[in-house]
Amino acid sequence: MPLLLLLPLLLAGTFVLWVVLLPFALMQRYRHGRARRRAQAWVVRANAWLLAASALLFMLGAWVGSHWIGHAVRDAAIGLLAGLALGIVGLWSSRFEVTSQGLYYTPNRWLVLALTSVLALRIVLGLWLGWQSVRDAPAVPGWSGWLDHGGLLAVAAVLLGYYLAYTWGLRRRLS
Repeated sequence: MPLLLLLPLLLAGTFVLWVVLLPFALMQRYRHGRARRRAQAWVVRANAWLLAASALLFMLGAWVGSHWIGHAVRDAAIGLLAGLALGIVGLWSSRFEVTSQGLYYTPNRWLVLALTSVLALRIVLGLWLGWQSVRDAPAVPGWSGWLDHGGLLAVAAVLLGYYLAYTWGLRRRLS
């Protein structure tokens, strides 16, 4: 019985640990995202195909979610298209170096910072929406159009589309 009482404390402690470590994880994501990396052909190929499958599954999930979330497919498709365009811009603004060891690339640091900030904003807005639904308080009226769950799907689709376009462009550059 006392072990059952520890379960809520363990859950609360895990959440507090996540909240404390989240800024460090986002900072590491930014540092790794702007670092110079070697493009290994088999990793890029595998990543490209896995991201394509993820995009298909994401759109399928948005379609299933459209039964509960209004305009989920539309928001996810718009976000995916915006992410694909952003990925092309990211490829154009990246620096590529061909050495005797292979192809090295350095993504644009401002674009990586913007995408990391969008990810952080998505997490905060998701937590805020969850808090609002627990309190049964309405969202801010002027913002409710893009702050709903479909808008959060669009933000996730932007990130997925960016990495999809960037990886396929990197794959094309390697061949």
